[in-house]
Amino acid sequence: MTELKTVKFDKPVIKGSIKVPGDKSISHRAIMLGSIAEGRTSIKGFLDGEDCLRTVDIFKQLGVTIERMGTNVVIDSPGLRNWRQPAVDLYAGNSGTTARLMLGILSASEIESVLTGDDSLSKRPMKRVTGPLELMGASIKGGDLLPLTITGGKLQSIEYDMPVESAQVKSAILFAGLNAEGDTTVTETTISRDHTERMLKQFGADISQQGTSSTIRGGSVLTGTDVTVPGDISSAAFFMVAAAIVEGGTCDFIDVGLNPTRTGIIEVLRQMGAQVELLEQTDEVGEPYGRIRVSHSSIHGIEIGGDIIPTLIDELPVIALLATQAKGKTIIKDAAELRVKETDRIAAVTTELTKLGARIEATEDGMIIEGPTPLTGGTLKSYGDHRLGMMAAIASLVSEGAIHIEDPSCIAISYPNFFEHLEELALTTYEE
Repeated sequence: MTELKTVKFDKPVIKGSIKVPGDKSISHRAIMLGSIAEGRTSIKGFLDGEDCLRTVDIFKQLGVTIERMGTNVVIDSPGLRNWRQPAVDLYAGNSGTTARLMLGILSASEIESVLTGDDSLSKRPMKRVTGPLELMGASIKGGDLLPLTITGGKLQSIEYDMPVESAQVKSAILFAGLNAEGDTTVTETTISRDHTERMLKQFGADISQQGTSSTIRGGSVLTGTDVTVPGDISSAAFFMVAAAIVEGGTCDFIDVGLNPTRTGIIEVLRQMGAQVELLEQTDEVGEPYGRIRVSHSSIHGIEIGGDIIPTLIDELPVIALLATQAKGKTIIKDAAELRVKETDRIAAVTTELTKLGARIEATEDGMIIEGPTPLTGGTLKSYGDHRLGMMAAIASLVSEGAIHIEDPSCIAISYPNFFEHLEELALTTYEE
């Protein structure tokens, strides 16, 4: 029987402040680099969602000692070259980040392993990662889909021009480059998320960046360090949109990540007319973060494409919802990557928002949305995709009827306490 979550608010009020869970992308990388490095790594603000816990479980199978105390994690690792042979297959669950980055890491190790995933992940393409890794001499058997068998060994450096912007592919190559002979360079046409590059520097890797190219020198021995994970701006984006579309809404986001390769959602909100204020910012070693305030205002449609797309690729489902409430036409283009996410997000977003009465058309690489459009209630599928599940829940703030979400548990992948925060913000009232 399909699990359903019913969400309905009468005259919701989005006012207050919120600290969203730790950044999923950074949490993954902190576990990975802490496990590659020799010695102790301490992580604060770790996201204990399902995807990141898959990464933790994999490294435990490799003999890395990892202790979790809520959002604090301590890693004691013998280092990449001293991992043990896993006794079972390494299971990535639904986590594409885990699978794709582990391909690079395992290729540069000294063990043989089998990497698997759930039914959804096992349908997602891996050739975009295995292709460049095989150019480096990696031994990966199994084709384009999981499961894949990886026999680790010494690799050769390469200079690789990325055909599509992808932080996952770039990171896998850079991780493999840690144990390659010589310098490995990855060049993008537009800079994708640079969490890997920033964190590699924290752990002592010899890595440099020039323009859209990143170069890592093989043979570096990483040393454990302290990592602070800021709030995930991709998670915050759902409540940013809520504050923008609910009349009178305003919300502060505390200690949210402000990495410039991730802040496209802020730029889009501003371009569409929402009020966005940067109240404070901290630039420490690693990742910038700060406090942002988003407030409701009259919003209008815009064109979203080009270089900004990699900075908001995960936010596009909720941006499509935002566009249904904007005056005029919003065009999302250059986002074909959405078709190979947890699901085909272009098709899924179009199908589900159409159920609510949205005027939305799918294109090959994006969507065209006409607004503003009143949204009805209805039953929406999450497709097991956390971003679609959260988009459906936020739609309830402006829909005339209740929203019934199929398989809402997938939201725990990135935001375990999402519904608690939604209820707190939507039901809060303020003395003016």
